Amino acid sequence: MRVSVVNRFAKSTTAARARRLALAVPLAAVVAVGLSACADPKHGSAAQPAPADTATASAASPAATASATPTAAPSASPTLLNGTADNGLTISNGTRFVVMNGTTVDFGTPVHDLAWSPDGKKAAFVDGSGNLVVAAPDGSGQLTVAKNPGGQTWSHPAWQVAAADQNTPEARNNLFFTAEQSNVLRLMGVPATAAGGTPKPLSLGTESGDNVTPLPQTGNQWPNTGGKVGRGVYANRNTGEVYVRDEYLRQTGYSLAKGSEPTLSPDGNDVVFVRSVDGHSHLFAQHANEKTAKDLTPGATADYSEPVYSADGKTIAARTEQGVVTLPANGSAAPTLVSGYTGLPAFRPGK
Repeated sequence: MRVSVVNRFAKSTTAARARRLALAVPLAAVVAVGLSACADPKHGSAAQPAPADTATASAASPAATASATPTAAPSASPTLLNGTADNGLTISNGTRFVVMNGTTVDFGTPVHDLAWSPDGKKAAFVDGSGNLVVAAPDGSGQLTVAKNPGGQTWSHPAWQVAAADQNTPEARNNLFFTAEQSNVLRLMGVPATAAGGTPKPLSLGTESGDNVTPLPQTGNQWPNTGGKVGRGVYANRNTGEVYVRDEYLRQTGYSLAKGSEPTLSPDGNDVVFVRSVDGHSHLFAQHANEKTAKDLTPGATADYSEPVYSADGKTIAARTEQGVVTLPANGSAAPTLVSGYTGLPAFRPGK
């Protein structure tokens, strides 16, 4: 599914994803995984089967009545794996149905790039009109925190939540996201708590001095946040690098490594990102203050993408052709296929 103002993944990754093949991972026996050929390159697949009890989940959601043209839930697929029960894993694919808790929930509007607040009580996503929306976990109580003015593509919201301290006297509860206009990418921020906010470019200041490389102000995308002080990471389409954003630094950030699609651990100390190795996309892990990265998927013969940390920081979920896999964050075991639903994985804290 594609909406004119919402076009999902960065153009720099499209060619790489077209090359993705099958990959073997354990699931009682070896199961093939990779990136779905039928998926929208940014939003995920347009329509995937929902579990048989989707109608029950939809009826409980007030948001389901908000759709201008209500449609019946997709028919069930008894063979489609859905290992999202009791682990907090959720999958959004650009349809109105979000996979979670072993079933699907009807949000009543297309849900792109769903992300959870650190307490797990709110979901943020880009809706079918390209607006930035916050809702309850069942899709109810939808609040449009920022309305897309048109001519822009908004994607990949991330929560920045931090308590007030001596350096920042006001508590922060913001949403960071990528805005693309006329093929120019910028990181934006807007408060997550009120309707009708006006997004503003994120501060990416540059420290003066010798041998200091200015931080790129455009081309930035895929923000993610973590930690008590609201540290963030993001990637740059032009440089092919992952950057750390830290409001406690004079420069506000620094280049970490070559890669894309970064995710930050809940404590803000470690980063997992995607990097091409021998023509395939591997997952790498690196401490935010170190220079060496570890390949979590050595020997992979296809691509992993869109990694995300679990709420306890011990597990990574990633997207593949056959669905979503999980693996230990320390790389101690190979990825395991847990869901046949293809889309953007996220973990809801507290679940």
